[in-house]
Amino acid sequence: MSEVLEPSETDYQRVQRSQEFQDLRRRFRNFVFPMTAFFLVWYFLYVLLAAYAHDFMSTRVVGTITVGLLFGLAQFVSTFAITMIYASWANKKQDAVADRLRRHIETGEVR
Repeated sequence: MSEVLEPSETDYQRVQRSQEFQDLRRRFRNFVFPMTAFFLVWYFLYVLLAAYAHDFMSTRVVGTITVGLLFGLAQFVSTFAITMIYASWANKKQDAVADRLRRHIETGEVR
């Protein structure tokens, strides 16, 4: 009768269990979830104002430039700003740890 062997834990599983990886995931979630919530609230505010506050959104600011147009352009600006903020944050807080974990996996030095 042959013995059924349990598959051994992979390097990736060991890294996933590590405190360093758990901290990396926690920091990522603590940044991304609030930022996503902020952007969704901002986006839906724009959509709701466009749908239900026609007078406000059609208020002229300068010449033919309206509040709605400025809010629409601000959507693009905020998207780029969030991207730049995330890239800067990841460079400072996440990338070094992620690179170290990747090197541990690639070199077989996973603890």
